[in-house]
Amino acid sequence: MKLNNKNFYKLMLCGAILLGPTACSDFLDEQDPSNLQPDTFYTIPDHAEAAVAAAYAETRFIGDGAGIFSANWQMLEAPTGTATTETGQNSDLNNLYALIYDGNTGHISNWWNGLYRVIANANLAIEKIPTIQFPAGSGEQQKNRLIGEARFLRAWAYFYAVRLWGDVPLVTKPQTAESEDFFPPRAPQEQVYNLILEDLQAAEAAGLADFNNDGRVSKMAVKAYLAKVYLTMAGFPLQKGASHYKLAADKALEVINYSKANPSTLNLFGTYKELHQEGLKNRVEHLFQIQYNSVVAGFPLNDFFPNFKAVTYAGPSGTGSTVPTLSFYNSYETGDLRTKDQEGWFYTTYYTNGTGEKFDLGAPYVFKYFNVNALGGPGITPTRLNNLNVNQMRYAEVLLIYAEAQNEVSGPTQEAYDAFKRIRDRAQLKTPALGTYTQTTFREAVWRERWYEFAYEGITWFDMVRLRKVFNETTKGFDNFVGHRNLNVSGGAALEEKHLLFPLGIQEMKNNPSLSPQNPGYN
Repeated sequence: MKLNNKNFYKLMLCGAILLGPTACSDFLDEQDPSNLQPDTFYTIPDHAEAAVAAAYAETRFIGDGAGIFSANWQMLEAPTGTATTETGQNSDLNNLYALIYDGNTGHISNWWNGLYRVIANANLAIEKIPTIQFPAGSGEQQKNRLIGEARFLRAWAYFYAVRLWGDVPLVTKPQTAESEDFFPPRAPQEQVYNLILEDLQAAEAAGLADFNNDGRVSKMAVKAYLAKVYLTMAGFPLQKGASHYKLAADKALEVINYSKANPSTLNLFGTYKELHQEGLKNRVEHLFQIQYNSVVAGFPLNDFFPNFKAVTYAGPSGTGSTVPTLSFYNSYETGDLRTKDQEGWFYTTYYTNGTGEKFDLGAPYVFKYFNVNALGGPGITPTRLNNLNVNQMRYAEVLLIYAEAQNEVSGPTQEAYDAFKRIRDRAQLKTPALGTYTQTTFREAVWRERWYEFAYEGITWFDMVRLRKVFNETTKGFDNFVGHRNLNVSGGAALEEKHLLFPLGIQEMKNNPSLSPQNPGYN
């Protein structure tokens, strides 16, 4: 059976490998088909497809639950200062908001385990796929593509891991209890970044489609990630500086040039509402997304819903465990379309039970992921099946990566200004003329735009860490990371040096003594 894109998408969603039954007469002689081992499974190209699909499926750990009224993704939003909570039942989540989390915080262990599951599946695919006999001709292209996808997914996971914990175990081979490095020590961050770059460069050369609408990673997505990794390496903690800003700008420009040549394939959406329309998943602005379908795994960002307010067909419901802070919402420029009710990132009114009378929500809530067709809207019969994907890389980020990196290389050029201005044009904001900017003022203008454009996408925290800067909602400038006080934190707790990294999970350190010592500042 040749797997087409539709079948692969189903495999990616399920992450399961199904084999046919065996005859009863062979039962005593054959291996239990439900207890397959790597050495006996990887024999045909369909097994290779299934292995890579399983690695994709593991990325959905980001949306898995983390106790009552919480999910793993909230770990990247709670410490930023742009979000707060209307519920108080989850102590781990409350500790993340209050900046008093530690190695016992469940979200942290969930991220560690989730990322290393992706890495384990990718490692297995990378090692086993080359041993499978593929048909001559197109089969070799299929093999190279699948290995490239697996290497991208391993890079994707390590890129998260190295930014969250710094030095992390660098596991590149499938592990068993007999493996010599079954208890691997932590590798220096630069070594981890070197593997990330090697994997992404291999994926870039693996014959991937330029752009994909089926959920697979594409060549343009790989290039976008290379640009983002270079940008990160240019900043803290590696501080590679000018050389890596140049690499980031050049790689982002490759994606921009592809968009200019293929504007109907890769571009910004014309409206913000298109970003959360099911029919546009994996298309246009969406360079890479984590795939969801309610049959397998429902959309996981429902903690953005207002707490017990009737905004969907389900009536008064929702958790309100991640909601915007008023200070961040109010810091947007006057007239910014991203703050317009039900047009941009927020909504302050909605319709009773999704389709009824309009009512005031009493505060701004995140509209960025509100699926009107599934949940209800004026004149719409809700499907009740929320199949949105979760964004990982948008074309908007490529534009701002280019603007920031090119400015660091040579100041605010026309090309950098044009990329920056496109984001503001969509927000219906007037952008000062190019000549009014210095390198310093343009730098901070791009940073601000990143805060406003990528709010609640799991990006802001990593900007804070690589820049060692935090947006100040009162002054509209940027504070040093250490000492900045998030306005949503009761008691006035400030960010400390230790917060630049997350602690390692206590249970992980017990399981693997080679992980010691703990990250500085944590018990």
